[in-house]
Amino acid sequence: MAGLLKTMGALAALSLAGCASLATAQGDQLDPTDAADTLMINRKVQCSTVDNEPIVYWWHGQAFSRRQGEKDVHLFDVEGMNVRACSSITDETRGNGYALVSREILLYLDKETGEPLATWDNPWSGETVDVLHVANDPVNFEAYEIGRDGQPSTWSGEISNGQWWLRSTFPLWYPNPLGGPYQAEIGGTYHATELFNFFGRTEDLLDPDTTTAKVTVGWSRMSDWLPWMKMNGREGMFWVHTAGAKLASWDDMSETMKNEIRTNYPEYVGPPPEGDPRDNMTSWKYFDGVRKGEIEVPER
Repeated sequence: MAGLLKTMGALAALSLAGCASLATAQGDQLDPTDAADTLMINRKVQCSTVDNEPIVYWWHGQAFSRRQGEKDVHLFDVEGMNVRACSSITDETRGNGYALVSREILLYLDKETGEPLATWDNPWSGETVDVLHVANDPVNFEAYEIGRDGQPSTWSGEISNGQWWLRSTFPLWYPNPLGGPYQAEIGGTYHATELFNFFGRTEDLLDPDTTTAKVTVGWSRMSDWLPWMKMNGREGMFWVHTAGAKLASWDDMSETMKNEIRTNYPEYVGPPPEGDPRDNMTSWKYFDGVRKGEIEVPER
């Protein structure tokens, strides 16, 4: 990730505040076709226009298998959270922007009791395996008025009858951190797709006086088998389907997630610090770090 330009953060914050003041004075809503307003709209969906204000997303759903010639199997339930914050930045080429810092958890839950799994019985191999829950820290990104293509940013969502929705699809195809040096020749390349749907009402999204938008979210993911499942190259894939929302506060999460954080992941009560310089973590990199003894995991 590019380094954050801290020295320009205050100027960027003034610029964002100026946009809001101008829109208010004119009695206008934010304009999704304007680059500066698009930046503010996206920031209100992702986090808050107030620098370093913590925001929590929370979601839950189910996880399934998909194999040729077999009915999909409901493997277990899932529950996730992401705690984040944004800060104002600027770039001499791409203009004003914001940097989002976050950390996220995804728990694999017993589908009968709802409790986080310690082990899982693999129905294909007959082996009982240890479950490794997702604890990705950090998951950060930056956004600017000018896109990577050099063109002014415009909002990619849709608006109708006082409501808005936004679809984000991320097909992932890159060298697998658990694979060898010959992935292009014999396979093993990381292959997954993340699908997000965000929804809300335009009254707070386009109002220049509100600092954040009320958002509901749907998240689905298709991927190779999780490495801790020990599928040993078996044909098939893993997929999840969830829904959730941006919460009013950290306390609005389920007791299951709050207890998990208090017990095993205490740093997840808040986001990483502004200007976090670390490389992003993924679930596959996390697994690799655990196996190498570089990351300590909770005892269950």
